[in-house]
Amino acid sequence: MPDQLERPRQMIASADYARLMARYNAWQNDSLLDAAATLSPAARAAERGAFFGSIIGTLSHLLWADLTWMARFDGGAAPRDGIRQSAAMVTDWTAYRSERAATDLRIRDWAAGLDDSALARDLTFHSGALGREVTRPTDLCVAHFFNHQTHHRGQVHAMLTAAGAAPGDTDLFVMPEETRP
Repeated sequence: MPDQLERPRQMIASADYARLMARYNAWQNDSLLDAAATLSPAARAAERGAFFGSIIGTLSHLLWADLTWMARFDGGAAPRDGIRQSAAMVTDWTAYRSERAATDLRIRDWAAGLDDSALARDLTFHSGALGREVTRPTDLCVAHFFNHQTHHRGQVHAMLTAAGAAPGDTDLFVMPEETRP
């Protein structure tokens, strides 16, 4: 008799969770970008001691990571450059805002079409960070995707606050029912 009975794996993220987090992601990105827009281009590009250097560098890395994960999730286009170049992927503020809005809409559209069965499968992809192909549960990857966004937005929030900008609320329970597309 086996020491442990086989049990179904507990789902970490559901389709409803992904839809909620996609809305939260768009709302928080809008808030941070509105706050960052009050700063000069030089202030957004100033070295601030963060892992990706500046406000725009960290935002660019976050966009790069979102595009990388979305390519894994929906099969769409991924950035050509690797993580080392991610902070410089988009340095023009107007271009960044446009690409961020399009990516947030892509994330929301993808999440809208999810069902729990899609998240119960494994996802196989090449990890540049690990330098090899990996297979992980899709729901774990989705939870990581949204957690990664929150992590780097927290860094940007701190840099914005230190620079004198005023980002809005970050609490999930105060998110408006409808967020800008």
